Order: sequence, then structure tokens, then C-alpha cells
Amino acid sequence: MGNTFLLEEERLLLFFILAWNTIEAQIRYTIPEELREGSVVGNIAKDLGLDLSEVVDRKLRIASGSGKQYFSVSVAQGELIVNEKIDRESLCGQSVPCLLPLEAVVENPLQLHRIEIEIQDINDNTPNFSSNERTLNIPESINPGAKFLLDSADDPDVGSNALQSYNLDRNKYFVLNVKTQDGIKIPELVLDKPLDREKQAIHKLILTAVDGGNPVRSGTCEITIVVLDNNDNAPQFEKSFYEATVDENEQIGNNILKVSAVDLDEGLNGEVEYFFAEKTSDALKAAFDINSKTGVISVKGLLDYEQANLHKFDVLAKDKGTPQMEGHCSVKIKISDVNDNDPDIVITSLSSPVPENAANNTVIALISTKDADSGENGKVNLTLASRSPFRLNPSLSNHYALVTNGPLDREKYPEYKIRLNAIDSGSPPRSTHKDVTITVSDVNDNPPVFSQRSYTVYIKENSAHSSVLCSVSAHDPDLDQNAKISYSVLDSKVQDVPISSYVYINSENGSIFSMHSFDYERMKVFQIQVQARDHGSPSLSSNATVHVFILDQNDNAPAVIYPSPVMGSVSHQRMPRSAKAGHLVTKVTAVDADSGHNAWISYRLAEATDASLFSVNLHTGEVRTKRSVSEQDDSSQRLLIEIKDNGEPVQSSTVTVDVLIEDGFHEPISDYRKKSSEISKKSGTMTLYLIISLASVSLLCVMTFFILLVKCARGSRGSSSCCIRRSDSGYKNPNRNLQIQLNTDGPIKYVEVLGGDMMSQSQSFGSYLSPMSEFSDFTLVKPSSTTDFTDTLNVLDASLPDSTWKFESQQVSVCRSVGLSVCFGLASLYCYDC
Repeated sequence: MGNTFLLEEERLLLFFILAWNTIEAQIRYTIPEELREGSVVGNIAKDLGLDLSEVVDRKLRIASGSGKQYFSVSVAQGELIVNEKIDRESLCGQSVPCLLPLEAVVENPLQLHRIEIEIQDINDNTPNFSSNERTLNIPESINPGAKFLLDSADDPDVGSNALQSYNLDRNKYFVLNVKTQDGIKIPELVLDKPLDREKQAIHKLILTAVDGGNPVRSGTCEITIVVLDNNDNAPQFEKSFYEATVDENEQIGNNILKVSAVDLDEGLNGEVEYFFAEKTSDALKAAFDINSKTGVISVKGLLDYEQANLHKFDVLAKDKGTPQMEGHCSVKIKISDVNDNDPDIVITSLSSPVPENAANNTVIALISTKDADSGENGKVNLTLASRSPFRLNPSLSNHYALVTNGPLDREKYPEYKIRLNAIDSGSPPRSTHKDVTITVSDVNDNPPVFSQRSYTVYIKENSAHSSVLCSVSAHDPDLDQNAKISYSVLDSKVQDVPISSYVYINSENGSIFSMHSFDYERMKVFQIQVQARDHGSPSLSSNATVHVFILDQNDNAPAVIYPSPVMGSVSHQRMPRSAKAGHLVTKVTAVDADSGHNAWISYRLAEATDASLFSVNLHTGEVRTKRSVSEQDDSSQRLLIEIKDNGEPVQSSTVTVDVLIEDGFHEPISDYRKKSSEISKKSGTMTLYLIISLASVSLLCVMTFFILLVKCARGSRGSSSCCIRRSDSGYKNPNRNLQIQLNTDGPIKYVEVLGGDMMSQSQSFGSYLSPMSEFSDFTLVKPSSTTDFTDTLNVLDASLPDSTWKFESQQVSVCRSVGLSVCFGLASLYCYDC
């Protein structure tokens, strides 16, 4: 077909279809050999149904099982092009057809397409004789019809381009006979007429070998025939063709067969020796040996079925006469295959690393097996040696796909080492193995995990701002950006103030800093919601709660409630000179805004005009006489009382009390009568106010009770309990365990309501009635309140008249007549009856 370029494409039917579409339909291209580099075989992208963009995106490439890359893919056009010239004869020898298997691999998803390139022969080889000259010694007495073996020509081409015929130039004595043996044409020279050495001692002939190509190629061999005078019988073989079969693992020196020839002459003319024909290749002579005397052919070298499974050669039998005569025969030795080759495992394509979220049946690798043996010896079974989240899916013609068979977890197994075992079907079987390492790549499938779900932090009040409250830490088992963590504080409010006004957090290391110092009296505890978020895509996060408890420090001095500071720097009290020992002169009352030990208050008499006359109770602050007042005692006594707390360091305050000792000190009736009219007027107005207040509070209580009743009726449908609940927040009523005390020691009249919890700061409500004021004043004292104590003190007696105080009976009667109850809070219902 000369230089004619032939290209045809045909799709073959696939033997079976795989569910996961890894091995696709087969494609075959036909091209002539010796194509120049860069020649286009076909548009493989189009034939595979791929767009040009997919050629790059899916990494279309060609894998060759032969080891040499004869072809490649043009990225620009998607065409299959020739990388280097292909010599069909070196690739396939005499095999027809000459098929070059290829594999087209595309990724995303991973697919394998079988491609076959048929290499067609062109007439690029000339028939060639092993020697251009051949000499035959023929006795003149030989009879016509005698045959003489000639060397056959070799033509590596096949088909019509191979050797087709032999021609012999015209002469008087010889004709050409061509016999065919196993498809090989063997020329023989046949004597047609008797020879006469005296007429012509030497004959020269030209043997021409012609192929069937276009144009025709030919080779020639010059044959020289020497006509001899004696030895007229040539050795004759018992058979013209010998055949034997031997295993490829036959031991060296073992006999294969014996050829035998007979010469009818006598003496030296009848002695026969055996030789390989002159055209026998060196490779064959290295594999076999022939005994020149016995004609026994034996194994000389290693035989290999995979390299050559058939050996053909000629054997000559020569006598020792003069001239020397010879005969010939053909020998064919078949090599039987034995299982002497280990299977081979070929990784065609491997996708590694594999994302840990890969779906089931994701193709990881394309694997093929090979065995140079044939038949059952060449059948290979591939298995996985150990348990793993992978399996092998068999496909067409010893091809396998390694696919996922379960979930992958990089955090547990970042890498898998898989052993592939291949075993053939020979007897005994041969096996091999190959280790494949598959790396699992990370995906962001793990949120950060805090070392603790909640943190508890204790910080002293008045600590410096920007001090570290605590450090939170989280761990993310993922890798790289998926494991990089940033910390933040979630938006929330504490006492209606954004949490960001109190604290801030270092986003990198999780350290939480205070924005300013804290005041225990204003805020005792608050919560921070911290979030740890990784940098993956999409990012994952988790939260932790930080409970911040503010510890009280002794930063508040006791505040004097009575005597009220508005009275001046000195409190004035009166007492009769007739007072006995233990007489209650006055009572100093103070509170401390701190809590716990810091709020425990003690009283002591720091200075006094006469220290032997007065004493101060350490815990109650009551000022009493230590002895009876005598006539010698000064009528004006000044007391300096120190109030100290129990904190560290100790905080204290003082109050000065001036006591006027009067002779014949009594309650003045005239003042009482004078004031009674004024009080009666005031009491009438106060009664009206009290009635209106009572009516309002009663109405509000009824409405609240009705609303609660409706809610309980609705809530009872969905729950078994109603109205009596404990909130999830763990809030405890601070106003339980109340103690009501009515104290009437001496002239001081006061009511104290004590309540609290063992776990919280005590609360105290008191009503103080001063003998030096015109009205009974009610003062609510709550130490934990954020109300400034100055405001509390202002509530107390606004003025201290000089007239003597007396508890009016009319006031009592008014209170009793209206049945007034002073109530603090609808929920707690703290009531004090006048």
C-alpha cells in the first residue's frame, strides 16, 4: 500500500458493562507503520465524548502497557498524535494483526477507556538471503531428479508485502521447485538433465526472491554449482521433517530428538556427519546442540516460551567423500509453557490523596495484572491482603478498579497501606504482591472542642483593667486551615450592657481580658459565651460558657444610719439624771455595703467624757449606762463611737453623740397637748392617703391573682403542676426565712425584718422611730442595694425638733382603725402591721 495513509475507527462491543462506569467502550484506530512524528491518529476527545475543556480539566492522558509512549494527546485539539515512528516488525514480528493496546485515563470521575491501535504493514523491507552466495558440489554421475536445498530468503513484512515467490534464471540443467512448510516457502534446486563435467565444470545461477508489495521489492542469491568427478551418493534422511516438543524448563543437556541419514556409499564416502544449516541463527545455536556423529539434538541453553515458543531450522548430513555430498531435513521444536513467571501488578492510575468524605464506590486506582505465561498459567486473580475501607471491582481483561467500601476518617487513619496479592492459576501457582499507599486528605468535618464545656473564674473586685480573667482553649483534630481556630465572645448583655463593654478576648490564644475593674456591690456574677470557630470551608464552631464570679473586697467603710448624718456631725441625746445602770441611752445603727466577713460590724466606745459612765454593745451598738448617774457627773457627756467591719484591711467610721443629763427629765404634757391638735390634723390627711393606697394595692393584688389564675388554667393543660414552679435558672427567693422583730428598748422604738439565704447576703428592713423627731419615719435598709447610702440617710428624719418625742396614741388608733399593712412586693408579701 506504499505510503498511503489509512485511518479508520470502529467501536467494539464491550463484553459487559460495569455499574460504576470505570471501563468504557473500546475504541480502535488503524494506522500504517512508519508514520512521522506528530501525525494525527484520530480525535480521541470527540470519540470519548469529551469537550475540549474537559481534556485539561479531567486530565486526559494515554497510558501504554508496553512501556514506550508511542502516542500522546494534543491538549489544544484533543487529538491522538504519534510521538515517534513505529516499526511494526520490531513491535509484532510476524504476528497478524499487530495490535498495540492503550488506555485513555480521565479523572473527575476516574475512568479508563480501552484503545487499540492496529499497526498495518507497509512494504518497507526487501527479501533478504542470509548469504548472497551459495556453492553446491554435485557429482556428475548423479541422476536427474536429485534435489538440493537452497537457503530461503527472509522478509519481515507480512501479508501481501511478504515473500511471495522465487525465480531462477533460465539454464539447461536445473529447474526450481518451491515447497511450502508451515507457511514458509523453501526453494529447492532440482537436476533436470545429467551433468557432464568435461563439458561444463561450473554452473552459475541467480535465485531471485520477490515479495508482493507495491512497488515490488526483491533480493537475489548467486548459486555456484561445482560438478564433481566421484562420490555419486548423497546422504538421505529417513524423514524430511522432524518435530518435537520440549518444556521451557528442560534441563540443559537433555536430548530432544534424533535425526538420522543413510549414505549408500562405502568407506569415507558413506560416513555421515550432522550439522546445522548455514543460515541457522546464533540464538538457535545457543539454545540447541547437535551431535555431529549421532544426530542427537539436545538442550544447550535456557529455553524461554515467552521469548520464542517455536524453533524451526534445517539440519544437513554430509559425508566424508570427495567430492563431499550432503542431504538435508527440516526440524521444528515446540516449546511448552510452564508456570515460571510471577504475575505482574501494574498501577495504571492512582488518585492520592483521597478526601476523607469520599462517597462509597469512589474510584481510587485503576489496576491491571499481567503474566508472561500462557493458558491457565497466565490467568491471574487479584485480591486485597488485609481488611480496609477499600475493595476491588473486577472489570474487563485482568483490569480492576480499587474503590472505597466504607467511610474514611483521616483523624483515625491518615494513611492506608494496602497490599495487593496476585496469584496465577498455574500448578504450582505463583504469586506476587505490591504495596499501595493511599493518603487521606483532610476535610473540615470536626468542630473545635473546648477542653471544658464550662469554665469557672473568680476575680477580685477592683482588679486592674486589662487583667486576664482566664484562658479558654479548644482543639480541632483537622489539619491546616481546618484546624486553625479563632475565638470570639458571643453578643449578650449583662445588666442591659453589652458584654463587649466588660471583656474582650484574644482571637488567637483564647485569653479573656477585663475592660475595666468590677464592683461586687453592683454585680456579683455574669456569664460569657465564648465561641471557637475554625477556618475551614464551611467553618465549624462550638461554644463554651465562662462563669465569672466577682469576689468581694473590703472596699466599703460602715455607713451610719442612726444617728442620721443629716443631723450634723454630732448627735444630741437626753437622759434623766435618775437613770440607773443599764439604761438605754441611744442605739447606733450602721450598715456595710460589703458582704460576708467584710460586712460584720462591731461597735466600740473610742472616747468619752467619762468612760466609766457609758458602754457600747459590741454587736448591737446600744449605748447604755454602766452605772447609776450621780450628782457629780457632768450634765454634758460626749461619746465618740467607732464602727469597724471585719474585713482586711479593716474599714471604720465614727459618730459623735452628745448626751445631756437633765434633772427631773419627764415627758412634757403641755407639749403633748400642743402637738396633739397638729397631729390630729395630720393623721386625718394620712388616713385618707392610707385608705387610697390600700384600695389601690388591693385592686392590684386582685388583678394579679386573676391573671395568675388564668395562666395556671392554661398551663395545666400541658403540665401536671401549676403555679408552684422552680425556674430553670435556679433563682431562689431571697425573701424567705424572714424574722420580724419589734424592739422597744427604752425610748427607742424600732421594727426589724431580717431575711436571707445561707448562700446570699442577708437583707434587713427596719423602721426606726426617733424620740427626737415629730413623726415615726419608716426606713428600708438593704445592704446589697446599689442605692447610695446618702439617699437612704436623707429618708430618715428630715429635722430634729428640740421638743421631746412621744409616741402618739392617735396614730396608733388610726393604724388600727384602717388595719393598714405595709407590703413590700406582690411575690414575697412582706407585711408589717402598724
